[in-house]
Amino acid sequence: MSVGLLALLDDVVALTKVAAASLDDVAAQAGKAGSKAAGVVIDDAAVTPRYVVGFSPDRELPIVWRIARGSLINKLVFLLPAALLLSAFAPWAITPLLLLGGLYLAYEGAEKVYEMIVPHEAPAHETGAQAAPDAQVLEERRVSSAIKTDFILSAEIMAITLSSLDAGTVWSRAVVMALVAIGITVAVYGAVALIVKADDVGVALARRGSGVLAAIGRGLVRGMPVFLKALALLGTAAMVWVGGGIIVHSLAAYGLAGPEHGIHAAAVAAAGAVPALGGAVEWLVTAAGAGVIGLVVGFALIPLASKVLAPAWTAMTRLLPMRRKEA
Repeated sequence: MSVGLLALLDDVVALTKVAAASLDDVAAQAGKAGSKAAGVVIDDAAVTPRYVVGFSPDRELPIVWRIARGSLINKLVFLLPAALLLSAFAPWAITPLLLLGGLYLAYEGAEKVYEMIVPHEAPAHETGAQAAPDAQVLEERRVSSAIKTDFILSAEIMAITLSSLDAGTVWSRAVVMALVAIGITVAVYGAVALIVKADDVGVALARRGSGVLAAIGRGLVRGMPVFLKALALLGTAAMVWVGGGIIVHSLAAYGLAGPEHGIHAAAVAAAGAVPALGGAVEWLVTAAGAGVIGLVVGFALIPLASKVLAPAWTAMTRLLPMRRKEA
């Protein structure tokens, strides 16, 4: 009896170790996949606050929550199953989809840069976020537009996550992708909530605080417009470098590895010239190289936008999952 009990305990310990190792592996893969999608995450966090601008303070957090909920539905209900089905039955389709997403991000980033240089009328697919006389109608349009934009960015996040996973069971990949989806959504929209309420916190501190607290409050109120502009610039840069990076990696997957090798060689050479900051310099040069390619490709796509991309966007958004009407 005692020998059998000891053997059973040994088996339990062994199974526990295997389960712990599996959990560690899932956590490690989730962290790795999440870091690879960091550029799209920055873009997502930079883009979202504009959908809340112009509303009364009491509606800001409810709007962020509605967009966050739509983002989770996009990722977990629609994109995760679709990604798993693709990986199981059409793995060859992942790279083309990534490439299309990279082209979209490059175009969006280049269009925003062009708008900074030569102000012009916004593309047709951005008109859904324009003002409306009725606040409720405006909110519905903003939330719907934000969820549609999130769908594209979330598709990139899920595709990048899937492409970075090691071979494993369908369930392990599903768990990792779900963890990444939930973690990124909480991080992005938690940051957005803090950003959109920072000025209100600043006003409260300036009015009720004294000394250092009041100074911090005034600094928040004065600094938020500058911060939002800087965040928008960072989001544009993220669109360009992430889009360019996806394009470069996708071309390499199809045998056109020259741009990727050239960027890598330049990054390694630059890092070797500054050994103390080697890692940071290598990353900066890699991002800059991807950004240049993203800008070139994006600018090349701008003339096609009015005739091809905008109509395609309009047709696609009609098929995207719409937010369920609240009771």
